Amino acid sequence: MTEPSKVIHVRNVGHEISENDLLQLFQPFGVITKLVMLRAKNQALLQMQDITSAANAMQFYTNVQPSIRGRNVYVQFSSHQELTTVDQNAQGRGDEVNGFQALIQYQVRQSAVTARNSLQGRNIYDGCCQLDIQFSNLDELQVNYNNERSRDFTDPSLPSEQKGRSSQSGYGDAGGLYGLQPGARTVGFPQVGVMLQIISGYFFLSWGYLMSNASAIAAAFGGGLPPGISGTNDRCTVLVSNLNPDRIDEDKLFNLFSIYGNIVRIKLLRNKPDHALVQMGDGFQAELAVHFLKGAMLFGKRLEVNFSKYSNITTGADTHEYTNSSLNRFNRNAAKNYRYCCSPTKMIHVSTLPQDITEEEIVAHLEEHGSVVNTKLFEMNGKKQALVMFESEEQATEALVCKHATPLAGLAIRISFSQLQGI
Repeated sequence: MTEPSKVIHVRNVGHEISENDLLQLFQPFGVITKLVMLRAKNQALLQMQDITSAANAMQFYTNVQPSIRGRNVYVQFSSHQELTTVDQNAQGRGDEVNGFQALIQYQVRQSAVTARNSLQGRNIYDGCCQLDIQFSNLDELQVNYNNERSRDFTDPSLPSEQKGRSSQSGYGDAGGLYGLQPGARTVGFPQVGVMLQIISGYFFLSWGYLMSNASAIAAAFGGGLPPGISGTNDRCTVLVSNLNPDRIDEDKLFNLFSIYGNIVRIKLLRNKPDHALVQMGDGFQAELAVHFLKGAMLFGKRLEVNFSKYSNITTGADTHEYTNSSLNRFNRNAAKNYRYCCSPTKMIHVSTLPQDITEEEIVAHLEEHGSVVNTKLFEMNGKKQALVMFESEEQATEALVCKHATPLAGLAIRISFSQLQGI
């Protein structure tokens, strides 16, 4: 039996199955760092961040048959502990890696997103030199020399090479192909970086550890942003109106809006008791909230959600601060949380449950907010979770805003909307 490994071997990967399909299959179990599509063999190699994440995925799919686009796929641990170029060639593909890599830094993030969306998968020449473009895990690209290997288009005064050293040996402080900004954090999907890879014969995808902007969301939604999401909004504050002033408060608004991003602060307007301002972590998260919550029903009212004319909420006695709240969902596992963004549904997902919890206890905790149609208690990664279906989206939304982070049998439960249509 093959020993546990960070690398998972996937078989029966048909031509209709994309890289994003595989990513969505394994992202719930942890961070995916590398993915190789072996198209000639209908197979794929996928590397998780650690062995524990890979083992959790394997354990789950031992009991549940994984299926993508109606096709069953089969998974097992790879014989390789680490997915490297050498290991990939050793898998017997017979593909020769002929190509080069380059880093390109744009001035603004959206330019990088547009470049990737427009050029990914295209050939430089007819039938060859296919581009594989992914977002770099560098925050900043430092170029020390302007020559045939590197160029800073904002600083034409840079020397062509280091004194006493040929530029052919590389550039940058690292002494290799790419210069790294001293002290730069290693995170995936930075604000402005784009890494271009030209590889013959197969794709090699480099995924970082954090996905926290438009590019991450695009990947989470299958490679493209949801209809109506531009990805260019920079307004962080949202105006919510037509609230039920007798039943709403700041914490309930936090529970609802935190599904779409981190919350900075919330303010209920004294002169308009059915209005509130919600400041999100960034403009993209605010755009998601406006898109998915506009017209949602809560406490008998249909919410109006729009961008505010104010760029932020001024701190004061009538504002509630949430910047340092441990309940902000996007401080960790941002990619996973983006993936689950959706409009309110009849189904909620309940997690952080006690191991000995029963369906009856869950229903008793939630049924004051509406008629529970069905429930399902299950275990994933050794942790108890549940799906609860209500008769309407409004009932499910009320249960979420009132019961998220409330104690149940000694544990603070976590609630989000589920996109499943049934149990």
